Amino acid sequence: MRPGIQADWDLIELAIRAPDATLCLTTALARHGLIDDIPATIDAALPRNQRSPRMTAPVTWHRFDQATFPIGRETLPIHGELSVGLYSPERSIIDAFRLRHLYGQELAVEALRRWLAQRGNHPTKLMAMCRGFPTAEPSLRGVLQVLL
Repeated sequence: MRPGIQADWDLIELAIRAPDATLCLTTALARHGLIDDIPATIDAALPRNQRSPRMTAPVTWHRFDQATFPIGRETLPIHGELSVGLYSPERSIIDAFRLRHLYGQELAVEALRRWLAQRGNHPTKLMAMCRGFPTAEPSLRGVLQVLL
C-alpha cells in the first residue's frame, strides 16, 4: 500500500488479479443504490471458462455464460488507469430475478422498485435486455405488471 492513495484496495486487487471480473448481484445493486445492504463479500462474475484467482479480498465468485457475460457490462474506474467491470443497474436487476432462488425474490423486487422510482429509467429498456435471459423474463414481467 502506498500512503496517501485513496482507493478501495479490495477492488484494486480484484482488477489486477482478475481483469475480466465484473461486479455483480448484491455488490452491483449496492453500488447502484438499489439496495441498502452492504455485502459482506464482493460478488464478482467471471466467464464460465475462466478460473478464479486466489485473493486476499473477500470475494464470492460467480460463473456466467460466455454468451451473456458482456451484456450490460460497464467499467468502474478505481484508481488512475485501473478499472473493474460493473454490471449496469438493468443487468443487475435481471440477475437478481434470474438467481432469485439463491438470493430471494424480495431482493429482486426491492431493487426493481427502487430502479423504477429513479428518473429516466424505462421498463422497455429493461425488458429488451431481459430477452437474453429467458429464466428471468416471466418473473420480471409479472412483477413489473404489478408495480406499474
